[in-house]
Amino acid sequence: MVEKNDKKKIKKKKELTPDDIMKLEIAKEIGLMDKVEELGWGGLTAKETGRIGGLMTAKKKKRKK
Repeated sequence: MVEKNDKKKIKKKKELTPDDIMKLEIAKEIGLMDKVEELGWGGLTAKETGRIGGLMTAKKKKRKK
């Protein structure tokens, strides 16, 4: 789960949406949170962002069932 400190680091000018929170949780789960904090989302490779997107889709599908 994403802790308040993680949200504060990422949160700048806008409120986090449920998708943003899920994305942060997944990044943390797969060990990319340090890279995101250091470089931002744009610093991730296409493979890394695709992995996050795929896991988000899988979680959303599972929630609908």
